[in-house]
Parts: sequence; structure tokens; C-alpha cells
Amino acid sequence: MKKDILIPKVEDVYIAIVNEYNDIYKTQDWNAYIINNKAVDLEMVIIVTSGYSENKTTSVFRKKIDTLPKKSYAKIELMQEELFALNNTFKVSFFEGNQMFDKTYLFRKNTINLKALQPVPLMDVKGVLVK
Repeated sequence: MKKDILIPKVEDVYIAIVNEYNDIYKTQDWNAYIINNKAVDLEMVIIVTSGYSENKTTSVFRKKIDTLPKKSYAKIELMQEELFALNNTFKVSFFEGNQMFDKTYLFRKNTINLKALQPVPLMDVKGVLVK
């Protein structure tokens, strides 16, 4: 039965961790974003994040976005630098039309850092990107 279930491949949806200046607190913060680089809107976007290592696990964070318009992005959460020593997962589910899509994005431990910054689509900033 499982072999009969078609799970479509997610394309043009990314997760980026961006280091940006916070005008309110006058600090450099790391923020996670979801990017919809598709030509269609995403509906009922559910994002579940967590971090883990061999002996440590973070609490689970959930976020729902009713609609993520085409060629746009949305902030998911502020990330504390202590989390970068862990593997960080972002499980993303959404509807495109009447079809459900699902993908897990993984930032491996110690890969989120200033040396790993690269251009982020649509945002005109540099960050750590997982496609």
C-alpha cells in the first residue's frame, strides 16, 4: 500500500538562517526564514523545528502560515547561537493547489556560521541556505 502513495518532490522552497541587525535591541541576530521561490502561493504552511545531538534535544517549535505568497518569504523564528552546536531540523508541510507537499530541511551541527554565508534568493541578503 505504501508504494502506491505518491509523494511529490518539493522544489523552490528553501529555509535560510540569516544574520541581521536588530534595530530595536541594537544586536546582530540569527533568524530563520522560509522562502517561497515558486510562481504559486503556498497554503496552510506548517513548520515544525527542533534541535538535537547525541545527548541533547531542544523543545519542539511549531509555526503555521495560512498563505505564503509566490516569490516571497516569512520569518519563522529567532535562533540562539547555542543551537548551532546541534543538528537543527525544519519539517515543512504545505498545500500547493489540492496537493500536499512535505520536506525536512537539516542544518547539520556547526554549519551555521559567518563563514558559510551565501546569497539568499529573493531576500537580497546573505545567509546559510538549505534547499
